Amino acid sequence: MDVKEVLRFADDLVFAKTGEHLEDLQEAILGGVWEGKKYSQIAEVSHCSEGHVRNVASKLWKRLSNVLGEEVTPSNLLSALERRQLFIVSSNFGNDFLHIGNVNVCTDTQASELQKTRSPSPATSDTSKPPTRLDLADAPHISSLCDRTSELATLEKWIVQEKCTLAAILGISGIGKTALSLHLIQKIQHNFEYVIWRSLRHSPPLENTLKNLLEFLLNKPEIELPTSIPERISVLMEFLRKNRCLIIIDDVQTILSGGQLAGNYRAECENYSILFRQIGETTHNSCLILNSWEPPREITALKGEKSPVRSLQLKGIGTAAAEIFRQKSLLNPETWDNLTNTYRGNPLWLKIVATTIQEIFRGRVAEFLKYDRLFLGEELAATLHPQINRLSELEKNLICHLSREANSVSIEQLLQDADLSPSDLFNGLQSLGRRSLVEIEEQENETLFSVCPVVRQYVLSNPVC
Repeated sequence: MDVKEVLRFADDLVFAKTGEHLEDLQEAILGGVWEGKKYSQIAEVSHCSEGHVRNVASKLWKRLSNVLGEEVTPSNLLSALERRQLFIVSSNFGNDFLHIGNVNVCTDTQASELQKTRSPSPATSDTSKPPTRLDLADAPHISSLCDRTSELATLEKWIVQEKCTLAAILGISGIGKTALSLHLIQKIQHNFEYVIWRSLRHSPPLENTLKNLLEFLLNKPEIELPTSIPERISVLMEFLRKNRCLIIIDDVQTILSGGQLAGNYRAECENYSILFRQIGETTHNSCLILNSWEPPREITALKGEKSPVRSLQLKGIGTAAAEIFRQKSLLNPETWDNLTNTYRGNPLWLKIVATTIQEIFRGRVAEFLKYDRLFLGEELAATLHPQINRLSELEKNLICHLSREANSVSIEQLLQDADLSPSDLFNGLQSLGRRSLVEIEEQENETLFSVCPVVRQYVLSNPVC
C-alpha cells in the first residue's frame, strides 16, 4: 500500500468502529510514520511543536490499537495494518470466510462497513458463487511489496488463465517470495473455493502435512482420516480434482538436503517427492505453489512453457528500492542506484544496509560508499550463512574460485583453474544457478559466470573454501 491507500484504509477502519474520521494532524502523523519520518520532521511540516505531535500520536496509537484489536506502535504500524487488510480483504470478494484453527469466521463489523463502500452493488455481484474458505493461520504478517507488478501478472496468468497445477517461486533469502505469494492471494483468491497457507519451516513429516491439509479441506478430525500416506495422498488428489483449491507451501528448502546438489531431499522427507510429482503430473482443478531457495527436482524435471508445472526465479527490484531508502530517511538520492546495484536489489539486504547507513552515517549514502570494502554486517551475513552452508563440496569449490575472480570467467577458464571435469563443472554451475548464487552473462557468443558482490564478500570473509 502507498501512503494514500494507508490513510484511506485507516480512516475507513476508524470510521467503521467509531463513526469519526481521522483528524488532519492524525493523518499527517500516520502518513509521516509510514514514510519513515521522525516526529520532529512531521512537526516541522505540520507547523506545530514536536511535543504536540507526540501527544496526538500517543492518542492515535491507542485509537488504532482499539480499532485493530492489537497494540499498535510506530514500529509495527505496517504489519498491523497489513494483517488487518489480509484479514478483511476476503470480504471484498463476496463475504468469504477466514479459517483460524478449526473455526470458520466471517469478517467483522469493520469489514462489513468497508464492503458497503467498496464492493460491487448487489445488482452486479455474483451471489451464486460459494464463499472461499481461507486458512491463513500459518501465514506470516503481510509486508509491503516492491515493484512486483510483472511477477504478479505472470503468476495470475499461469494459475487463473492457463490452469497451472504446480508453480515454484524461487530465489535467494530476502528476495520477496513470501511477500509476493501473500499479495498473490489477494489478487486471485476469488477464483478458488479453498485457499490454504502452510509452512515447512520445521520440516514436518509428510504424514503430518497431509493430515493438516485434509483436516481443513474435509473438515474432519484426524480420527476419520485414512492412516497411510498413499491413502491420504489419494484422498487429497480426489479432493483437488473435484474442487478448486489454492495451496501455498512456504519454506520448502527445509525439506531439501544440505551437502548435495540443489533439489535433493533429506532422507526423512523423500516422500514429499511423491506428493509434488503427483500434483504436477495428474490432471486436477487446483494449484500448489512452492516457495523455496531452490527447486525440488520435480520442478526442474516437469516445468515448461506448455507444461502445467511452472517456475518463477525472482530477481532483485530496481527503482522501487527508492521507497525503502525514503522510509529509512537516507540522503544523497543520486547514489541510490549504486547502492541498489551493489546489493542486487534484494529488498531484505537493502533494508539491512539502509539501517546501517542511518545508524552509522546518519543516512549519508555517499559517505558510506566511500569505503571500498563492501560492508555486510552480522545481520546480513546471517541471512547468507544457511544458504552457503548447505552447498555441496563441489559447489563450495566453484564458488570460492568465482569469488576470487574480479571479473566474470568462462567455462574454459574454470576448467583450467578449478581442476574439474566438464561433467562436474556443469553440474556445479547448474546447481549454483538454481540456488541463485551465480550470475550468468553472454559476451561475444561466450557464457561467463560470476557471483554478486555480496556473496563474494561473504565467501572471502568466512571459512567456506
